[in-house]
Amino acid sequence: MLFRHDALAEWTKSSYSAVNGDCVEVKAQGHLMVRVRDSKDIARSGLGFSADTWSEFILDVSERNRPGA
Repeated sequence: MLFRHDALAEWTKSSYSAVNGDCVEVKAQGHLMVRVRDSKDIARSGLGFSADTWSEFILDVSERNRPGA
């Protein structure tokens, strides 16, 4: 698992948030689930992903954005 669930105990905005506030937020739901939502529509619970799936996604995105990749 690539994230610390305690670091995502509250909704956390993406570090790539736009100046106008359009972004996604993530939050750990227990040890096995990550929720993702649109920051403009916080009334919805967002999408749920297993912690393993979320970790694989983050690793893939990180590798694709690495210089020289």
